[in-house]
Amino acid sequence: MRFLFRPPATEAAGLLSLPWDQPLEEWDEDLLLEVPQRGISRHVVRFTVSEGTVYALKEIAEPLARHEYALLGEFEAEGLPSVTALGICFDRPDDQQAILVTRYLEYSMSYRYLFSGPRAGEPDRLLDTLVQLLVRLHLAGVYWGDCSLSNTLFLPDAGTYTAYLVDAETAERYPTLSAGKRAYDIELARERLGAELMDLQFGDLLPPELDPVEIANSLPGRYEALWDEVTREEVFRVDEQAVRVAERLQRINDLGFDVGEIELVTSSEGARLRVETRVSEPGQHRHELFRLTGLEVQEKQAQRLLNDLRSYRAYLEERTGDAVPEAEAAQSWLTDVYQPVVRAVPEHLAGRLEPAEVFHEVLEHRWFLSEQAGFDVGTWAAARSYVQNVLPRTPAVLTTPSVIAAHRVVPAHQPA
Repeated sequence: MRFLFRPPATEAAGLLSLPWDQPLEEWDEDLLLEVPQRGISRHVVRFTVSEGTVYALKEIAEPLARHEYALLGEFEAEGLPSVTALGICFDRPDDQQAILVTRYLEYSMSYRYLFSGPRAGEPDRLLDTLVQLLVRLHLAGVYWGDCSLSNTLFLPDAGTYTAYLVDAETAERYPTLSAGKRAYDIELARERLGAELMDLQFGDLLPPELDPVEIANSLPGRYEALWDEVTREEVFRVDEQAVRVAERLQRINDLGFDVGEIELVTSSEGARLRVETRVSEPGQHRHELFRLTGLEVQEKQAQRLLNDLRSYRAYLEERTGDAVPEAEAAQSWLTDVYQPVVRAVPEHLAGRLEPAEVFHEVLEHRWFLSEQAGFDVGTWAAARSYVQNVLPRTPAVLTTPSVIAAHRVVPAHQPA
């Protein structure tokens, strides 16, 4: 057998003791982890945990495994939203297929849960999130070839979602993607989206007010509107250019994209604006929050947390009567506000939502309680009320696998 793994090597070393010579579907259950949020796959897929990290193992033909491994590596390097490939095991005995190893996307949700669970009233938001992912891939010259809800995971982000590509075995990469390739990808996505939602409908898992055909047929229009917004050239009067450029860049940012190079050509006939839209996940707020606090969160979560941090800094300055350095305020906010709130989650509710999402929901709950009371109830009172009355209603099925693994009793004779 041969192994091909990316750094860090310690992750690979923790997985080498697994029985790679055996068919994946015959592995001992004690080595595997049941993931409640797993999707449907045409391949044999199993999950395991090593050193607290959860991995997905997929049996697949070696050429496809190598192809997907290489593409996922490119996507990660470029900041495209996708799962991370760790390695491949191939040349397995008896001509067995290769096994592709990816890191599980913690706190992610499957479409089956989102369309049939308590948040099923958000099909527009979920569809727009999927369209954002497809546009981002197409801007990067990626033809997915298998865009579907089954091949996508959704990560909560301050009340919205970010979609991540899970399966890239059919994807192809080009310097630029032709309009024909894009159209074919969109049509495949429309068909598969409709089929997946019909499957939920036949299983009585889709709310009756949701029409699978109507939802699926809205995808091409949503895609074209977003594609036009982030790629079209604009022409306007020269005296309008300052305002119009600022408005266009703000619209692109609001849609969840970052702006790269900007080309502005002026002539006697007016100004022509061309904007290069970056394909990576937006990161302005994420990078700023990480610089100040070391927290790694989603973009909209970071924006919400930064707003609270700035409010806290203003509170400190008002209380002391002196200016408070940004770094000092950030560390004080982290230790006195953020960490106490996320630590307030009791053990039996741990892992149902990402800590930053818990903090976001506490802030939302604080606003709700303050509206009811007629005064600001404060973050700590809101946190107590939230963990007592709101978080318990979040289904246990959302518990992220690493937390499930941490509470699992592993037999002494088996590797952890």
